[in-house]
Amino acid sequence: MENLPNGFIDAARCPLGDAQFRARSKRILDEQGVLVLPQFLTQEAVASIRRDGEQHQHLAFYTASRHNIYLKPFDPQFPAGHPRNREVASSKGCITTDQVPQGSALHRLYDAPAFRDFLCTVLDVRALFPYADSLSSVNLHFASEGQQLGWHYDNSSFAVTLMVQSAERGGVFEYVKGVRDADKGEANYPLSANILDGTVPVQTLTMNAGTLVLFRGRNSMHRVTPVQGNTTRMLAVLAYNTEPGVALSESARMTFYGRLGTVGADGPAQGRAELR
Repeated sequence: MENLPNGFIDAARCPLGDAQFRARSKRILDEQGVLVLPQFLTQEAVASIRRDGEQHQHLAFYTASRHNIYLKPFDPQFPAGHPRNREVASSKGCITTDQVPQGSALHRLYDAPAFRDFLCTVLDVRALFPYADSLSSVNLHFASEGQQLGWHYDNSSFAVTLMVQSAERGGVFEYVKGVRDADKGEANYPLSANILDGTVPVQTLTMNAGTLVLFRGRNSMHRVTPVQGNTTRMLAVLAYNTEPGVALSESARMTFYGRLGTVGADGPAQGRAELR
């Protein structure tokens, strides 16, 4: 595969430069709001990323927080039990762009023009750019026994993730598609409340090690269930922007990473906070 290391991506299963494969991938994402590509990475690439994670996990910043599904401050117009304000729990560890080794498989994939070109086609965007700050572009998340991501909506239009290591049990990605329409301001509080109450059927994603997932979570409510067992769930988040010079806000960086890092000379336009 042009611009990518040999043996890095399973080119037979995922021919990124093939027009038919791209068209099919885009159609699935457009229709379903999610694209799952199992065995996207070779076993060697997965093993390399896992080793990097294990060797640098001691650097991870761990957070445990309570938040509402909109990832926004409490709104006094609604009672505490209303879905606008109702709180759920999230907890995880994270190492950041500057803590993932620069020559690592993750950085090489993130920066590969062939990979970005594939993403641009499938996501239907003109170009993709890294974050202007030194922390937010490439993250590796760790979730151990009992850790989870609570129900929420994303603020951005898409997320790109790679499963590096699944949990023994639990750690399941669950979602309900098309709950709200954020662009039209249609919150659909009744359905959101039912999801929080556990009375709505959910869809789940099977993500074994090496699986690439593109997910549109702006209008689809989603969560990761609590991890069970002794195996740490390890997930890579590859974060891009559709405009250059965007940095995650200082408050978001302190919340998610416990530090500010640095911002490039072309920053710092403010990116939207996500549950990352």
